[in-house]
Amino acid sequence: MSKKRIFSLLLVVIMLAAILTNPSKEEHEKIVRAKAEQLLKSQLHAKDQAFFGLGMQLFGNKLVDDFVQNSVVVDNYYLFSLTKIKWQGKEQIIGGGAFKQIWLSPKIDEKADEIIAALKKI
Repeated sequence: MSKKRIFSLLLVVIMLAAILTNPSKEEHEKIVRAKAEQLLKSQLHAKDQAFFGLGMQLFGNKLVDDFVQNSVVVDNYYLFSLTKIKWQGKEQIIGGGAFKQIWLSPKIDEKADEIIAALKKI
């Protein structure tokens, strides 16, 4: 076989693998939900940690679930997917996924600070 055919075949195999292992929307939401819980917990002071745990048990993560359902957008491009947060009419890319892996950008921390500051004003 020529080098072009081997390269083409290898490229097709990689693309097929990327399509078959592209993370689903639910996997993206699961990662964002875990990150949101971690960010909420880190924003609280040490004395409020117990209240946070109790609140999460009582309300069943309702706040985090509502945020993920209403604000997280996943764009699937078959070979890869992008995770975006929609806040105040703007969409910001906060992560991406491919080959069953999801990576979140450090921009999620900046966006979380902005969202929490807006929520504290309410």
